[in-house]
Amino acid sequence: MENLYRTDRLVLKAADLSDATLIHDYFVRNREFLEKFEPARDEGFYSLKFCRDLVEYDRYCMENKQAVKFWIFKGNRVIGSVALNNIIWGVFLSAFVGYRLDKDEVNKGFMTEALKKLISISFDTLMLHRLEANIMPRNRPSLMAARKAGFVYEGLSKKYLKINNVWEDHIHMVILNNKLK
Repeated sequence: MENLYRTDRLVLKAADLSDATLIHDYFVRNREFLEKFEPARDEGFYSLKFCRDLVEYDRYCMENKQAVKFWIFKGNRVIGSVALNNIIWGVFLSAFVGYRLDKDEVNKGFMTEALKKLISISFDTLMLHRLEANIMPRNRPSLMAARKAGFVYEGLSKKYLKINNVWEDHIHMVILNNKLK
């Protein structure tokens, strides 16, 4: 698997420490926007040190084939990330998909573009069978991006994740690799 992929308008990159400042900038400028969709964060989350630690942890997970994370670059600015989390190998060949996007880049097709590339990497390079995304019903842009990328509704998970200190329902979306037999 490569560390850098290109789409028509974006670059998806597995970050190294030289990207920590750009990732930190992304989190700081999107702090208020992301609070509605992510777990509660303490002040330390918004430090440059945390971003450096995050990059190192992501690298560790990738090296150990537990997860894959690409930061989305538009020019030389980070505008989000796409990730495969909790990769399960063996007979399951599955992962959970997580993604986030800059508040100023929503509804421009960037996330759909990044998700399609992540799906291609997942199915054609990693040979995974199933990807799952869990999305809050009120997060319409995220649901639209998943649908446009090919995910289909599989069910509703009640009080699935604790988001900003509230247990939230999530719509369970799935895409299967039909190339695998």
